[in-house]
Amino acid sequence: MALTISIILGTVRDGRLGIRYARYIEQAVKAKGHNAILIDPLEYDLPLLRKRYSDYKAGEQIPPAVSKLHDIFLSSDAFILVSAEYNHCPPPAMLNTIDHFYTEFAKKPAGIACYSAGPFGGVRAAYALRNLCGEIGALSIQKTMPCPAVQDAFDENGTPKDAAAWKKRSDEFIEQLEWYAVPLKAARAKK
Repeated sequence: MALTISIILGTVRDGRLGIRYARYIEQAVKAKGHNAILIDPLEYDLPLLRKRYSDYKAGEQIPPAVSKLHDIFLSSDAFILVSAEYNHCPPPAMLNTIDHFYTEFAKKPAGIACYSAGPFGGVRAAYALRNLCGEIGALSIQKTMPCPAVQDAFDENGTPKDAAAWKKRSDEFIEQLEWYAVPLKAARAKK
């Protein structure tokens, strides 16, 4: 069953390296036959959170980027959060993107792909994201996909330097996401 999977990149920092990893994940999701939507916070330029989508009243002007992301997230069957680690936490752009929404994530699985320029691969940010997933009703899958030294793992287009190793890792990660997403999609359809 083909799924729609939103890949949420969490950084807008100058010289960011995570876009490489996000591009790789987008390609890996498509290679498994799914619809991959890469959400780059630089493209959406969301305002700092003042209201969640659900807080807008009828007739109020909703920022176009917020409205567009609402539609994308509502139609998504699963999410992959591609997060750096800033001071042992997810970056502000990741949190701002997620915090604009709530019910759009409910009863859908989320995989966490974290990264860093150093040796730890962003795993401390992944812990925080697991807690966040629970609060927004998303189910964090067991597998994470950390990437230490991201600058050495992928080129600017998201092509891995060790294609075989990354294919094995991403296949296992995406297959676990599918394992949750397919029955949850069917259950949501039944309501």
